[in-house]
Amino acid sequence: MAPLRPIEFFKQVVHFIDPQLSSEAIEFLCQGLKERKLKAKEYLIETRKAHTDISFVATGLVRGYYVDSKGNEITTRLIKEGNFATHYRAFLAQQPSKYFFQCLEPCTLLFFNHRYIQQAYKMYPEAERFGRLVAEGIINILESRMESFQFMNAEERYLQFINQNPGLFNRISLEHLSSYLGIQRPSLSRIRSKIAQNQ
Repeated sequence: MAPLRPIEFFKQVVHFIDPQLSSEAIEFLCQGLKERKLKAKEYLIETRKAHTDISFVATGLVRGYYVDSKGNEITTRLIKEGNFATHYRAFLAQQPSKYFFQCLEPCTLLFFNHRYIQQAYKMYPEAERFGRLVAEGIINILESRMESFQFMNAEERYLQFINQNPGLFNRISLEHLSSYLGIQRPSLSRIRSKIAQNQ
């Protein structure tokens, strides 16, 4: 079966997020989308640049990260197809992001301009519910990751990740995965070996 066109995939995901959203509102949202293809290692968001768009990942994989005071890249987001890539607080305020968002694979992205989304909210009040649901999904992912550091040990964090993201860990380098999980790379290798031996 041929893969869905990016816009059709977007519609499918929108309907899954909010089945009550009218077809008219969905079509209006789609009219404001701009498609963009980026190569692996290209950036869709960079620090110190205004964050004016929110992007939907139609194909590919995106990593969000910041650079700490020692120059280390700390991975905070791993965004696969079917999800939205944004530093949401910077997007709402239309300010520069504190994070980089970089493609780990060739990506097809659909971009919304902030102004167009606000127009959609005015024309279709129901679209505000969709925006709220998207925001809640982003916040849920970020808070779940934060709580994993507070209430789980390293092995539990790794097991949770592979259970929630089947197949995804094969697309991510050990360096990026260890950074995302907050586990030193040698420790992550030991955890993986231990789990493999017990299977």
